[in-house]
Amino acid sequence: MAKPRDYYEVLGVSRDADDGELKRAYRALALRYHPDHNQNDKAAEERFKEVSAAYAVLSDSEKRARYNRLGHMGLTQAGASADAVSLDLENVKEFFDSIFGDIGDLLGRKKGRSSGRDLRYTVEISLREAVLGAQKTITFPVRVDCSACRGTGGKGGEAGLRTCRACSGKGELRAPGILPIRRPCGTCRGSGKEIVESCPACRGSGQIEQQREFVVNVPAGCEDGTMRRLAGQGEPGRQGGHSGDLTVVLRLKPHPLLRREGALLHCDVPLSLVEAALGAEIEVPTIDGRVEMKIPAGTQSGAVFRLRGKGVLAPSGQRGDLHVRVVVETPKNLSDRQRLALLELAGKLTPSTQPQRQQYAAALQQLEQDEASTALTPEKSSKR
Repeated sequence: MAKPRDYYEVLGVSRDADDGELKRAYRALALRYHPDHNQNDKAAEERFKEVSAAYAVLSDSEKRARYNRLGHMGLTQAGASADAVSLDLENVKEFFDSIFGDIGDLLGRKKGRSSGRDLRYTVEISLREAVLGAQKTITFPVRVDCSACRGTGGKGGEAGLRTCRACSGKGELRAPGILPIRRPCGTCRGSGKEIVESCPACRGSGQIEQQREFVVNVPAGCEDGTMRRLAGQGEPGRQGGHSGDLTVVLRLKPHPLLRREGALLHCDVPLSLVEAALGAEIEVPTIDGRVEMKIPAGTQSGAVFRLRGKGVLAPSGQRGDLHVRVVVETPKNLSDRQRLALLELAGKLTPSTQPQRQQYAAALQQLEQDEASTALTPEKSSKR
């Protein structure tokens, strides 16, 4: 086992440092190496335990005097481990919290106050709202301080409270050990006051539930699953504590005709045989409303037409395009008269009116000829 370092060196203070210097040095180092700020960093964890062990000794006048006389040996003889590495991490964190409060306390939380919960809300949006942007009003339940007791839980506020007998109003209890840990009092939940008569409005909880409205700004061009974290817009804290955060998740509802692919929109439009052959003007749905689109005569099934600027807002600041694919629909359930009309038309069609069919027939004939030629060619044998 490695020899522990000098505790004054660990904290970076002189041997005649007063209590204020010790506390400031420990606070700076403990915050720097605190596990909550150094996830999965074993070296920082060990350093955090080392500075905590050093402060636990030097901040205690008896232990410090014994350490000054005998060094680490004096602590070992007194029954306490001088090796900071042997200390349990959770105990060391509780020791730190007992002096400065948890990391949230360092941001200004005071006794009796607590931060509100973080909330999560899923908002369904249409494709149009995702493309153009929108404002959505959402409603969700939150717990707030009871106005009747001002969040204390006692009838009439302070009138229904008294000094906590378990902790004598300190809000914490001290546990003995090498690290003098102070824990929040379970009776008064750290407030230093216990309820004598409960508030009838909140039944002593200090909070009631109410509905809250909030307007969410949906950014233009957002994707399905976009998350927006709104700091301080979650549940209010107790008795003036920090509010939690609100996370809004945007979920895109499917559109009956349009499909999205990045900044592009896609749409399939059916055409009749007559419209495809003779040409037509058809209505096409877009995010901005219906538009007229010309279909030239002789359009084949699967042809794609592009409508510029009718897609989704891209990161460049410009909107993408809408790709319209036409699908020629073969008629079904024909009457006898309709069948005769088609047969009459088929008899009048020429190769020039069906170029793709003629190209296919020519390629098929060439393939048959190639296969026949290969079958008739005798195989050459080699003699050795």
